Amino acid sequence: MSYIKFDKTQLINLEYSLDKEIIRSNRSGAYAFTTLIGTNTRKYHCLLACPVDHPDGGVHLLLSALDETVIQHGASFNLGLHKYPGGIYEPKGHKYIRDFGTEPNISLVYRVGGVVLEKEMVLITGKEQILIRYTLLEAHSPTTLQFRPFLAYRNIHSLSKANLDVSTKYQKIKNGIRIRMYDGYPYLYLQFSKAAEYVHVPSWNRDIEYIQEQRRGYEYNEDLFVPGYFEVPIKKGETIVFSASTSEAQPTTLKQKATREMQGRIPRDNFENCLINSAQQFINTIKNKKIVLAGLPWYSTRARDTFISLPGLTLAMNDLDSFHAILKNCISSMQGPLFPDAVTQKVNVYTSADAPLWFIWAIQKYCDQTNDFKGAWEKYGKTIKKILNGFRAGIIELNLRTDENGLVWAGTEDSAYTWMNAHVDGKPVTPRYGYVVEINALWYNAIMFTLSLAKMHSDYTFYSAWKEMPPKIGESFRQTFLNDTYGYLSDCVNEKGACFCLRPNQLLAASLFYTPIEDELTRKGIIDRIERELLTQKGLRSLSPNCEEYKGMYEGDHNAREMAMHQGSAYPWLMAHFAEAYLKIYGMSGIAFIQNLYHQFEEDIREHGIGTISELYDGDPPHKPGGAPSMAMSVAEIIRMKQIIDEYNL
Repeated sequence: MSYIKFDKTQLINLEYSLDKEIIRSNRSGAYAFTTLIGTNTRKYHCLLACPVDHPDGGVHLLLSALDETVIQHGASFNLGLHKYPGGIYEPKGHKYIRDFGTEPNISLVYRVGGVVLEKEMVLITGKEQILIRYTLLEAHSPTTLQFRPFLAYRNIHSLSKANLDVSTKYQKIKNGIRIRMYDGYPYLYLQFSKAAEYVHVPSWNRDIEYIQEQRRGYEYNEDLFVPGYFEVPIKKGETIVFSASTSEAQPTTLKQKATREMQGRIPRDNFENCLINSAQQFINTIKNKKIVLAGLPWYSTRARDTFISLPGLTLAMNDLDSFHAILKNCISSMQGPLFPDAVTQKVNVYTSADAPLWFIWAIQKYCDQTNDFKGAWEKYGKTIKKILNGFRAGIIELNLRTDENGLVWAGTEDSAYTWMNAHVDGKPVTPRYGYVVEINALWYNAIMFTLSLAKMHSDYTFYSAWKEMPPKIGESFRQTFLNDTYGYLSDCVNEKGACFCLRPNQLLAASLFYTPIEDELTRKGIIDRIERELLTQKGLRSLSPNCEEYKGMYEGDHNAREMAMHQGSAYPWLMAHFAEAYLKIYGMSGIAFIQNLYHQFEEDIREHGIGTISELYDGDPPHKPGGAPSMAMSVAEIIRMKQIIDEYNL
């Protein structure tokens, strides 16, 4: 029996099944993404989306859906399901679903009278190709399968509308056709593993509704182009494979290719393997450069997310080659001491004040795991020193400077240079500027770590220039952020004073290996307060419910969600740092508690993004998931949380 399984009553209950999503990356920038039963409820849902140079260099959705129809004795039974205006769902193919499984691959089983049909989907690694394998398990009379492809040919963030510019031309190829809706786009090759009859009857399927986009306050009606349909006879026990690809396939190899791809997957047969399977989806090679996609399906690569994710995505898997290749690519994109917080086809955006310090943290984690201090210094010592010297000299673009007290001041009232960077109407929702607690905790840790490397490798020039900094920073950090009345650290301090709204950012002052808060009792007070007010079973709240600005629900239109994003939403990625800080205080007596927190995420891999962890959760119970259905930092840091537990259990 599959580890992740749903019964018939759950599958045909649309309120239940349409909230469950499945996403797969090809690890080269393409993806497939839909609901448990194959009904699209987002503009991002599709069978094949991939990077397209024309017209904007973004990811474009080519094949939205494929409706299958079972034909017997002249009667047709359509297995598809789409939502139309007025709450109408047609053609109600979900009523034929009998089973869903994830092992050895994602599969649906349909029963139509005496026909039992199994459908399995697999996105080919490194190729812009999806294969769908159909096996006729039972049939008592001649059976034909009919297939209608729904094409979109648009950016994943937009919607398609019926128009006169669409090309209705097609070319016949081996067991299928080649077609593209617009000039400049790649052709889509639609083929089968056996001969198929194609009937060309181009039309628009109008007014399909995406209920998730409606809930999110976006336009939600789309027209999809249906060029025609295929018909393929199938016998009991026979398997046929459908292929949609941006290059022509060899039909005789499709069955073997599907089997090989399925057998090469990490099985989703337990919680840990689900995390590993999900982790593999974020490391992509695009145009010969290895990157980390911050989140699927809509986030591209971002420096901060990359560095926070790397230990869990690569070091935990002993994938050192990917670790180094990704960092090499990041270094090539540097501008002074900064890394790009957002990468587009036209310009890189350098607005992350903390990302360079997270880069050093990632190197530190590499050294912790491999003891390769020499290799780390040889590969990254120059870049590390470039970052620290750049921070000390100041970065005008970010209004970043190192003051006489040793602390880093960053940003202005109108900027958002930390991970809490949501904006509404051009203004930051959480204007965290000045002396920011996690930036200065990371700053202290980075200097201490680099001093240890410099001393180890006889870099006395650097050591002499920096050895006086940590004591100064430590003293200034305690004087600036610590308040005996509150018993925890301020979140940021600027010309307006100190902000003592309780946020999780101060956690880093207790979790990092080198901390400016040396007193264990003080760190215990911080951790205990975070546990009482911020800890949920799905992550740490970004703001205490006791603060007036707290938003417990991440919902509504874009602005409403931005207002809640860092004002109460809970984040899984913070859990590994919580585990580190907690176990530094409580040791083995705290292991059972941390293990329980880890296992509470297990139920979530069946609840939203199947087999993965979401970007964030409501701060209020029952902690409904939100944001990207699959987030690199969330998955990576839950994996690292397990590593931390295992190290204590040795």
